[in-house]
Amino acid sequence: MARVKKGVNALKTRKNILKAAKGFRFRRSTNERAAYEALMHAGAYAFAHRRDKKGDRRNLWIVKINAALDAKGISYSKFMGQVKKMGIQVDRKILADLAENNPETFDRFVAQIK
Repeated sequence: MARVKKGVNALKTRKNILKAAKGFRFRRSTNERAAYEALMHAGAYAFAHRRDKKGDRRNLWIVKINAALDAKGISYSKFMGQVKKMGIQVDRKILADLAENNPETFDRFVAQIK
């Protein structure tokens, strides 16, 4: 029986790792071991930051709404409390978009809440 070495598989694995690490700096793009480690860390960061991104977006919406409400002399917390109390189901993403792109519509919405 002939001896089967893993040459083909090893080359394929190496090629795929280095292809995925293309664009990395220094040894991380040319050395298999360093590239593999860099890819593992990159994947872990990507996973964690995909979740962080959701919170970052929400914080941005809150900042936009708060900036628009400051001009009207209303605090964000009182405004959102009133929205919840009135049972209006509009999310922060929509409110932030209105505040930024359609200020007159946002003003009418705020007038209804007061």
